[in-house]
Amino acid sequence: MAKRRKKKVERIVHLSAGPLPERLRLRFPEQGLVFTDASRLGHGGLAAVLYRTAEAPPQAFTRCVAPIGSNELELQAAIFGLEQAARLFAGQNFALFSDNQDAIARLTLCKQRGAAHDPQLAARFPEQDLDALLQPATPSWIPGHGRCRGNALADQQARLAAGGELLPEKLVSP
Repeated sequence: MAKRRKKKVERIVHLSAGPLPERLRLRFPEQGLVFTDASRLGHGGLAAVLYRTAEAPPQAFTRCVAPIGSNELELQAAIFGLEQAARLFAGQNFALFSDNQDAIARLTLCKQRGAAHDPQLAARFPEQDLDALLQPATPSWIPGHGRCRGNALADQQARLAAGGELLPEKLVSP
């Protein structure tokens, strides 16, 4: 007798009411929030979704780029988010969120030691003053495809920037 295959169970994710789940929101009171993500669908796409406060409406910024390695795209997305935050949150501290641990670890080290200690990173973004961009930022990892509305919105925007299509049930409202 043939074995029965188990049905694939579609996981239902209930997104947080605000950009961050409550347990994380309390760690970043009165700070700007920046969520970044990248996608390699079609071509490369970067997204940065910024919230002036947890209660403010989001502002989304996207950019199309050449499709390269996933970690490199995620690092580009984080730098793109830092650039947008420097414009919108000039002189204010903010939290930078990415679902890519490698990008967050590299930016955290760069912030702690200075860009001079990571010459490859500085060479990758020669037009940027990484030390100045990272000074007001608190880089933080957030699990991808979890409950965080801000991260889900950044994921959606990156997918659209890369030329991907979204199914109606995958749309995330701000």
